[in-house]
Order: sequence, then structure tokens, then C-alpha cells
Amino acid sequence: MSAIDIVKAGPAAIEDVDPIILDGMVADDYVFAGPVPEPLGKREFMGLQSALLTAMPDWKFNAADFKENGDVVTVTLRVTGTQTGELSLPMPGIPILPASGKQVSLPGEISTFTVKNGKLARLDVIPTPGGGLLGILSQLDVPMA
Repeated sequence: MSAIDIVKAGPAAIEDVDPIILDGMVADDYVFAGPVPEPLGKREFMGLQSALLTAMPDWKFNAADFKENGDVVTVTLRVTGTQTGELSLPMPGIPILPASGKQVSLPGEISTFTVKNGKLARLDVIPTPGGGLLGILSQLDVPMA
């Protein structure tokens, strides 16, 4: 399986709500950085994705423009979803949000996946105004301190 195939399969496993497949695709020392206040490890990343999917079952990455350079794949992700469930993020200071029916549509974010030994090892997202976790919370009208 090429790096681009692995990268395409990762977001698909998240969208299909298949944590068992995703867990097997993500390296134990995985790092997710950029659209969150502090980089997340595998466990925290999996918890964040689970919370977002519970709140927005129609979550989509809308991945496009894949470019592969060895074990590094750059792609544009444009997250969309509708908050039809409770959002309980595993992060201190963020309140639990009841279902609102609000739609989220983030701007395209350039994202770089690193693949090692056939697994997703790292995801770096270039911070984009209106993007990332802050963009989601803003569109859901969460007051930011």
C-alpha cells in the first residue's frame, strides 16, 4: 500500500466511524499538531475524533489535492458536519454542548501526513483563519475566553 493509499484510508476510517480499523492504522507514537491548542498523541487524537463524530455523525474531511513525496502526503482538508449530537470534547474548559443542528464548514486546510512503517505517524495542519478546533467551536457559537 502506498503512502497516499494509507492517507486516503485514514480519514475514510474516521468518516465510517471505524475505530478498530483506525486504531490499527495509527502508530502508537502518533502526533497530531496544528489545529489544536497543543499537539495530541494517539489516545487524545482518537478521543477527539470520537467526540466530534458523536456530535457530528455526518463529519466529512472532503479531502482533495493529494500530493505524495515518499512517505509524506500533502492534502487539503475541508471539514464539514452538522452538530446533531452532544459535543463533549475531552479538553478542559470547553463546556458540553447540546445538539444544536448547526452546520460547520471549515476553510480548506493544508495538511501533511507522515507515514512510517505502513502507519499514519504524524499529521501537521497549517493553521488557517477560521479553521481547526477553534473554527468548529466558533461556528457552534461556543464563547471563547
